[in-house]
Amino acid sequence: MLNQALRWQLDRVTTPLGVMLLVTDAQNSLRALDWADSEARMLDRLRLLYGSDRVTLTSGTAPQPVRNGLEAYWAGDLNAVSAISVETAGTEFQRKAWAWLRSIPAGETRSYREQARGMGRVSAVRAVGRANGANPIGIVIPCHRVIGADGALTGYAGGIERKRWLLRHEGGDF
Repeated sequence: MLNQALRWQLDRVTTPLGVMLLVTDAQNSLRALDWADSEARMLDRLRLLYGSDRVTLTSGTAPQPVRNGLEAYWAGDLNAVSAISVETAGTEFQRKAWAWLRSIPAGETRSYREQARGMGRVSAVRAVGRANGANPIGIVIPCHRVIGADGALTGYAGGIERKRWLLRHEGGDF
């Protein structure tokens, strides 16, 4: 089972922030979400998480629950993405960090220190930052809601301007 080939769909969807890439599996779970201008990074993440020779992507349309949730999010229903099913590999720590991110309500932010504390790993601030940076499913696993301890917008793989836009879209003052 560990070496089994993974055949997933890749959809390209136009959003207010550019073309978004959606990778979904046969069970209708979202496996990756990134921007078209970062496709190489997304493919590298998938290789790291699942193995360089295991994942095959074919062009296709993401399942309606995934598409509907994201369309509703862009239209202003900020909680719609919380209903999207996600599935990802990663270390136990990464998966815990990503699960914790999904608990941050839309319109709110947390610092990396608050995330580490919330995960019961007070001294793991840098590890939290690395885990968030490896998040393969942006927006739905909302790493954009994590900011620096001083309130500064820091590290977002999609770029600081996209992070700023997302936080403003969610009602933040950035």
